[in-house]
Amino acid sequence: MMSSLDLRGRTLDVRFLRKALPRAEFDVTAALEQVRPICEDVEHRGAAALRDLGERFDGVRPTHLRVPRAVLQSALDRLDPDLRAALEESIRRARIVHADQRRTDTTTEVVPGGTVTERWVPVDRVGLYVPGGLAVYPSSVIMNVVPAQLAEVGSLAVASPPQRENVGEFAGYPNPTILAACALLGVDEVYAVGGAQAVAMFAHGFVDDDPQWGDVDGEQVVCDPVSLVTGPGNIWVVAAKRLLKGLIGIDAEAGPTEIAILADDSADPDHVAADLVSQAEHDPLAASVLVTDSEELAEETRRALARRVPATKHAERVTEALEGTQSRIVLVDDVDAGLEVVNAYAAEHLEIQTRDAAGVAARVRNAGAVFVGPHSPVSLGDYAAGSNHVLPTAGCACHSSGLSVQSFLRGIHVVDYDEPALRDVARHVVTLAQAEDLPAHGEAVTARFGDEVPR
Repeated sequence: MMSSLDLRGRTLDVRFLRKALPRAEFDVTAALEQVRPICEDVEHRGAAALRDLGERFDGVRPTHLRVPRAVLQSALDRLDPDLRAALEESIRRARIVHADQRRTDTTTEVVPGGTVTERWVPVDRVGLYVPGGLAVYPSSVIMNVVPAQLAEVGSLAVASPPQRENVGEFAGYPNPTILAACALLGVDEVYAVGGAQAVAMFAHGFVDDDPQWGDVDGEQVVCDPVSLVTGPGNIWVVAAKRLLKGLIGIDAEAGPTEIAILADDSADPDHVAADLVSQAEHDPLAASVLVTDSEELAEETRRALARRVPATKHAERVTEALEGTQSRIVLVDDVDAGLEVVNAYAAEHLEIQTRDAAGVAARVRNAGAVFVGPHSPVSLGDYAAGSNHVLPTAGCACHSSGLSVQSFLRGIHVVDYDEPALRDVARHVVTLAQAEDLPAHGEAVTARFGDEVPR
């Protein structure tokens, strides 16, 4: 079911590994020109374009682009009690972890009378995207909203595609579980907009002048442009993020989800197989990679997959993902070699199922999130570990981090020097300005001292 890549006896330098290790085919560049007219349509026609695009791509024309508060409350009221309890516990744990990520302003006295303060200021407004394609992701509402709230972002808006399966009062709106999660978190600005058009909506904003549907909760619907868009999505969402980056900030260009498992012969092959399947059920392009120095574990994992895959609900999707070019069993000489492989791969999710798992995990340099030992599966992090599941994919974990409170903050340096402190350093500023052939820079300092360099 899963092909093998044998790296035993090979020199594992980064250049070789980046070429050899599997990745999903995810051509954002090719998608750019296809989303460009969509984004331009939203920019020029606003609400009318969003309704037309919802009908075209989601198969349902949104009733109201903004979900009324009564619909959000109804979704919460109808939520299964067990599911509500699970969401509330996920929120509670996420808040505990993310609360510790808050930054504090720091003032450094460089010299007497000269200070630099780093202030941490939240972005003014964020747009949080929640996918609604092959699966429903109320957990992604939590992962986006909680850090934004703890960063004290002043204005939050959520967008998720309308679902054609919805009936009754939820017809034309996103999945009711997503709406209920928004209500639990106190988010009442929610839009029934998906795909590239949602990113464009956040970037450009709109005013809904439709005489029938343009008023919600007694007010005209006005979506102000945002400063930052976060949240995972399909290739069209990613392409729109790339196209509009600069006009808006983005968290990342998230590709298909991926799991790498570094395991030795102490790992339980049934656990390994179950975890590989858990990521493969996301998407046919999802990557499941096992890195091991044990041929026996590799074969036993294959046998466990042969039992598990036919029995799982999304067997066809899982099979396609596991048999895809992005999924492999990678054989290495030892755990040290395995570490070189997983550090080069820089997985979104990395499980360590080896002897001394904590020690091995401490040597990981590149991963979106690391899951240590037999009782920390990726699924725990997806829902209720307290960590964030919006993570870098496609090897971006070698330079980028997952979503956090910091994602919604900007560091601003505040420089405060008095006259003696400026006088003391003036000659150095003038010298550096002259070295760079920017004499006016130096003159901006000497102007404060009678156009002379202080001595």
